[in-house]
Amino acid sequence: MGCASSIHISDRVVYHSGKESEDSHSPQQTNTTQHQGNPVSGLPLKPLSCKTTLTEVQFGPMKLFKDPLQVLLVFAKEDGQSNGFCWACEKANYRCSMARTPESALECFTEKLHDLVIIDHRHSRHFDAEALCRSMRAVSSSENTVIVAVVKRPDREEASVMPLINAGFNRRYVENANMMACYNELLQLEHGEVLAQFKLRAGNAIFTALEQSQEAIEITSEDQVIQYVNPAYESIMGYQQGELIGKEIIEVPKSEKNKPDLLETINSCIRKGKEWQGVYYAKKKNGDSIQQNVNITPVIGQGGKIRHYVSINRPLNDNNKTDKSSERVQAESQTDIQSSKHKDRRKGSLDVRSTTSRGSDGSSQRRHSSMARIHSMTIEAPITKVINIINAAQESSSMPVAEALDRVLEILRTTELYSPQLGTKDEDPHTNDLVGGLMTDGLRRLSGNEYIFSTKQPHHIPSHLATPLSLNDIPPRIAQTMESEDSWDFDIFNLEAATMKRPLTFLGLKIFSRFGVCEYLNCPEATLRSWLQVIEANYHASNSYHNSSHAADVLHATAYFLCKERVKQSLDPIDEVAALIAATVHDVDHPGRTNSFLCNAGSELAILYNDTAVLESHHAALAFQITTRDDKCNIFKNIERNEYRQLRQAIIDMVLATEMTKHFEHVNKFVNSINKPLAALEENGGNNDDESVKSILTSPENRILVKRMLIKCADISNPCRPLELCIEWAGRISEEYFAQTDEEKRQGLPVVMPVFDRNTCSIPKSQISFIDYFITDMFDAWDAFADFPNLMQHLDNNFKYWKGLDERKLHSLRPPPE
Repeated sequence: MGCASSIHISDRVVYHSGKESEDSHSPQQTNTTQHQGNPVSGLPLKPLSCKTTLTEVQFGPMKLFKDPLQVLLVFAKEDGQSNGFCWACEKANYRCSMARTPESALECFTEKLHDLVIIDHRHSRHFDAEALCRSMRAVSSSENTVIVAVVKRPDREEASVMPLINAGFNRRYVENANMMACYNELLQLEHGEVLAQFKLRAGNAIFTALEQSQEAIEITSEDQVIQYVNPAYESIMGYQQGELIGKEIIEVPKSEKNKPDLLETINSCIRKGKEWQGVYYAKKKNGDSIQQNVNITPVIGQGGKIRHYVSINRPLNDNNKTDKSSERVQAESQTDIQSSKHKDRRKGSLDVRSTTSRGSDGSSQRRHSSMARIHSMTIEAPITKVINIINAAQESSSMPVAEALDRVLEILRTTELYSPQLGTKDEDPHTNDLVGGLMTDGLRRLSGNEYIFSTKQPHHIPSHLATPLSLNDIPPRIAQTMESEDSWDFDIFNLEAATMKRPLTFLGLKIFSRFGVCEYLNCPEATLRSWLQVIEANYHASNSYHNSSHAADVLHATAYFLCKERVKQSLDPIDEVAALIAATVHDVDHPGRTNSFLCNAGSELAILYNDTAVLESHHAALAFQITTRDDKCNIFKNIERNEYRQLRQAIIDMVLATEMTKHFEHVNKFVNSINKPLAALEENGGNNDDESVKSILTSPENRILVKRMLIKCADISNPCRPLELCIEWAGRISEEYFAQTDEEKRQGLPVVMPVFDRNTCSIPKSQISFIDYFITDMFDAWDAFADFPNLMQHLDNNFKYWKGLDERKLHSLRPPPE
């Protein structure tokens, strides 16, 4: 046989990999025949390498290492088929054994428990293949072995595979002695059934860990039927082994110490696919209640649906109450249902008012754990996979296709995948300057005389602004101005005049009251008033555009969007609160200059934030500094730490989303992840499939995209406002850009947007470019999502207005009087 260098054969046992087993020199082996050439083609064979190469296999967060496959071939006689599999094993570097009789096969299998067994089922006169398979399945731990039957090619009708399955075979192979056919079959087996069995074997290690864990662990099905509890759970709760398995959760006694609606809160949270963490009283079998810190994690499985719930329960006792702050948080978690809705993935303490470093022991342990995870990661970004697929396709493509794919690869390897590429600068200088000014972090053309833009101005808290204590105390004139605040056509400039340029505090009080923000945050209205007051005081009234009126306008748009049915379907109450707060603070302490200006000027903020999202990072950071440094205006002081962390993360993410450098990335992700899947459902007649729509709208990733899109649209919604409001905002932003250009010229800095020269600028052209480049596609997507016909009509009217002025060669905001 041609596998002579790697496989020795006898009627008793065969060993592999170029090494003879101890049995290979026994008397029974004297009749071994060895062919020196390829058994099929006659070509010489390379000896099989004896080197064992471990293969890495990713199994969830585990990284497994797999030895080369052990294969047992059971063929009574040598023929082309057995030689084909022999050659295939050698080519694949598998460890291969060959047996000629059922007795020697069973003996060899019992000793080695091979990963893969291939049994000749073609000739019943030699041995009973099905009986041999049953005997192998009777061996302990054989359930992880894949057994294949080699069957004859059917002459007439295809026979049923059920007898093979009943005998214990995993699959069949219709005889084909072609070496590559055998090789391909082995590769498919290795990466299919064999790999699956290998992972199942690793699962035993996981269950061993669960069995040994000191924490009580419970696993239930999607229907909340208990499928597993570990010994620690049974011991703590006082149940016998297996007593709980198969019971529904509702059958297990509940403690009366929990608040009546706590269970409903927990179920509402986990059924949405969210983790829940909090304090819960469980009832032991003997009727005693035990207070536990509970963490319930939904596990997504087949079909993207929740298939299991994993609950980890830690009894609260003196040993794990490490400090008073943890006791306080646990108490809050029990008394406040809202506080237990969301899980903080970092389980350490965090005081809302300050962030402190952790103890050295915890830090070193966390670092060790982090480094271990990093070293075990298989990091392959989706774009890497795409590039690898294209590279593979190029190998078998014609020259024109291969060259086209080269161009595709060039594009994919750039970093600006989401930004449209403009033509030459001469085509549209207004668009080019807008892009340069809003989507870059400075021109870096410094000549040595850097202008230091100082940020060391005090962020003040007003001591005696005449702000009402509550909504009931709002002066009638201001209250009347805000009567239509729930309408898109609400005039923010009337409110600006009525409040003497303090619209944010008054509008904020009304909108936050309408959305129940104080109730959600468990915060007195006086604290909210103080917070709004101090936030507004840190907007610069001297800015023509980025002042508190702009913040109030964005807050108004945000509230309007939050009332749309599709948005409400997607977002939770915590998202609504985060959106309203983010809108309020999103431009706090804006200096009236762009990020590019600050970077070119070498400002302290640009240095602090490494020329990246400078202003947006400053707005978010300052908002939390102002809020948490004084209890009088700390609207977060009464919420539980985990909810604060989630709220803080959402606010920061939304404020950072207003930075324009990632404008197209946010819009494209929104369209591809939400709009297109929803449109596909409608096209397929699935518009009534509430579950499918809900899964798109409420997935954690898509909720983030909705919130980003919401605040982006609110932030630059001026072109979608009624014409008079649109014109006023256009004049204000133009004046701010004119002032920046003036200062750049005075300071000898690069002029970021040359077209915004107050002596030559065409405001209509700048508005047309802004609408064309940034607004139209974004609001088309937002309208397709949540239906805003009134906004789209305003946008169309305003665009026609600016086009009309431009066609008349006018540069001003309005046409000259008749």
